[in-house]
Amino acid sequence: MDIGELIPEDDSVRLLNAVLERMDYRKLHAAYSRLGRIETPPKSLFKVLVYGYMNGIYSSRALEQACRRDVNFMYLLGRSSAPDHATIARFRSERLPSVMDDLFSQLVYYLAEAGELSLLNAFIDGTKFEANANRYSFVWKKSTQKNEAKMQAKMRVELPKIAAEFGLRFRVGEKIRAKDLKKLRKRLYVLKGDTKFVKGKGKRKTPLQRAVETVEGYLARQRRYDGHNHIFGDRNSFSKTDKDATFMRLKEDHMRNGQLKPAYNATIAVDAEYIVAAIISQERSDMATFIPIMEKLLPLGYTEPVADAGFESEENYTWCEENGQIAFIKPANHDRAKTRKYRSDIGKRENMPYDAESDSYICYAGNKIQAAYEKKAKTKSGYPTVTTVYSCAHCAGCPHKAKCIKGSSKIPLEKRSKNLHVSKTFQRRRAEMEVRINSEKGILLRMNRSIQVEGAFGVLKQDMGFRRFLLRGQVKVQTEFLLLAMAFNINKLHNKIRSGRCGAYLHNSKVA
Repeated sequence: MDIGELIPEDDSVRLLNAVLERMDYRKLHAAYSRLGRIETPPKSLFKVLVYGYMNGIYSSRALEQACRRDVNFMYLLGRSSAPDHATIARFRSERLPSVMDDLFSQLVYYLAEAGELSLLNAFIDGTKFEANANRYSFVWKKSTQKNEAKMQAKMRVELPKIAAEFGLRFRVGEKIRAKDLKKLRKRLYVLKGDTKFVKGKGKRKTPLQRAVETVEGYLARQRRYDGHNHIFGDRNSFSKTDKDATFMRLKEDHMRNGQLKPAYNATIAVDAEYIVAAIISQERSDMATFIPIMEKLLPLGYTEPVADAGFESEENYTWCEENGQIAFIKPANHDRAKTRKYRSDIGKRENMPYDAESDSYICYAGNKIQAAYEKKAKTKSGYPTVTTVYSCAHCAGCPHKAKCIKGSSKIPLEKRSKNLHVSKTFQRRRAEMEVRINSEKGILLRMNRSIQVEGAFGVLKQDMGFRRFLLRGQVKVQTEFLLLAMAFNINKLHNKIRSGRCGAYLHNSKVA
């Protein structure tokens, strides 16, 4: 019996099979050892996984059951027997991570060759997906540093006394490290000789045994703190059950109390409703994910990225200029600047006239706020920034002071003066961006960003029911998300073919 006869001609499984048959699987075959027997062909397993994700089947056990009962999965397997759940799980977590980027890139290039991508506009946005980690297994950086500092202070008092008690030398530096504790423990064990340490209730421990146990306790804690600090990196938290996951604030709140949950930040670039690039990040904000996603888009030839206000920064503006990108990034104050409250705020720099000759701003009372000095700093990624600080010398006794100077400070209001922190490079580029996004083309692209990339996240989370990762670790999570993106793209291609919308890149605005 030919199983294919039971499947309609326009079924998505036929399109999936036709598209994936065009791919090069040499790297996937190289991920297997030459020793041993491959029971299910890797290409068939890959088809099964992608088709499962296309239909919201993510569990390896559910995929195994579908391979035994569903005609479409049997069609993809051909004459191969149905794989068990362990085979599917090992394939997804051990074989695919090293080759998934290549397979996803092949699909994107196939869509480009078919004329389905504009290769011009890339709509970028990010969202957060919950990690497969215990929601209460958090480790916080500030708490770790606080407890380590307390232990260091305690060791500085106790350890020199212990060393002096047994006639040993113990030098206390800026920080007592794990190797210092190991040296002290080794010297104490030399004094132990053949003496046996006692255990259990009713046994009296010798001073030497108590000293050794104290040092070993400190050593174990210091090793734990060192491990935690290494895992933190630039982050402020991580989960014990998935150390790559960072605690973030998610919109889907099962407790309804705004608590943080272990998650990953997923950033995608969409062109003509297809996902053409996707990255998984530990960053809580979208700002730091713009350059990594753009570096994936550069080989494809994209020159007009479109992003929301969360991606605005001087570093991102500079990168776009240096790489020939005509960006359409919505300024963070774009919407607020239109409100009456914002325009009537006398303390806002944007509402003050600027005198270019004297390089000063004119406040509401008519006094000059002049440039005082420059501050130089670097971002987390090493980008240098220069901020000019403007200060007013006429704030004493000003009747508008309460409305002009805002923000909490320990200094009383009567002793404070008006200061403005201005990055001239950033303000110039923001003004240019404001003009660009308000043009006819900018309005059209911003409308399409809302439709295409936010619509893609809506399909992934609501229609496909994907809200939490199954795998652990950033590399494996990246693999799982690319699988989801491939499934989304093939579903989108199938939808466009059936509705006759192939080759359509942008949605045009409709006027009632």
